[in-house]
Amino acid sequence: MSIQINAAFDSGNIRVVNIDGDRADLEIVTDHLSDFFQWFHFRVSGAEGRTITFRILNAGGSAYPDGWPGYGARVSNDRESWRLADTHYADGVLSFAYSFDTDIAWFAYFAPYSMERHHDLVSRIALMPGVTHREIGQTLDGQPLDVLTMGTGPKQVWLYARQHPGESMAEWWAEGALEFLTSGNAAATALRDKATFHVVPNMNPDGSRRGHLRTNAAGVNLNREWHAPSMEKSPEVYLVRAAMDETGCAFAMDVHGDEAIPANFLAGFEGIPSWTDAHGEKFYEFGRRLAARTPDFQTELGYAKSAPGTANLSMSTNQLAERFGAVSMTLEMPFKDHDANPDPESAWSPERSKRLAHACLETLAGMIDEI
Repeated sequence: MSIQINAAFDSGNIRVVNIDGDRADLEIVTDHLSDFFQWFHFRVSGAEGRTITFRILNAGGSAYPDGWPGYGARVSNDRESWRLADTHYADGVLSFAYSFDTDIAWFAYFAPYSMERHHDLVSRIALMPGVTHREIGQTLDGQPLDVLTMGTGPKQVWLYARQHPGESMAEWWAEGALEFLTSGNAAATALRDKATFHVVPNMNPDGSRRGHLRTNAAGVNLNREWHAPSMEKSPEVYLVRAAMDETGCAFAMDVHGDEAIPANFLAGFEGIPSWTDAHGEKFYEFGRRLAARTPDFQTELGYAKSAPGTANLSMSTNQLAERFGAVSMTLEMPFKDHDANPDPESAWSPERSKRLAHACLETLAGMIDEI
């Protein structure tokens, strides 16, 4: 009896090429109106007692093929706990095998964060004392764009996640940040007294639901729209940037995932026209203090710095540093693992993403007076 493979659900993405006994040949579907692809998420049923090998035949043509070596696909029987599958990459094909002790299992590029969980998160946090919720507009697919605000302090802090929808660890981080900020933790209380936080847990609801890697419903990469967003192509950025213009922004963190680098790291705003060493030093100091706080962060690996005057102002971190003088930064988390502190069963995971959010905010609490 043949197994069944299905991806017709929130954030699902796979195409079945062929099923031959205990081997399934698959392809990842490109983002709508785009050439990007790398995110996959599908379920398999009818496989209890069998070991199935899955082969993603077009992995070599994906957006970031350098991300496959050393990567492990995620698998879950209950959609709550996600573990590594036995994964290999060779000759442009990503293969992973799994021995089924249940009838059904789910596979994904990283532990998914569904739109239903997003709405549960928004509802739960919006009901907490001192929290204000705003729907600042709608996406091209008509989904709400949510901002949760808390705190009474004068410094305006913006935290926004998942511009690239396939980077689901970013919304796990946002969940951890919101839980921390609404807690009775002493650092959270101090932050709420000194700052007002505006949190966008999902900047790209359409791409998230559609199972995209990097783009919205129009096939647009939102993190290349911050210089000139439009309601026609990138309403998500247009609406969030307009809200930032209303409040101002002293500190900003844009939360992402990186395919290739096996570490957590920050990217800054070197190369903006208004760069000063004093402004940049606040960013560097945040990274040093975060690395001292948690073994799940480091400062050695990361992206190359932009040369003076060459910063891409279509990217949010650069745009906000230039537009507001904000201490702005991009947090990148791995699809692989944080090799400096590895987990051989789960690699980088939702739980670790949430804990890293706590560490980021504890670090900010120690620096908020300096920003």
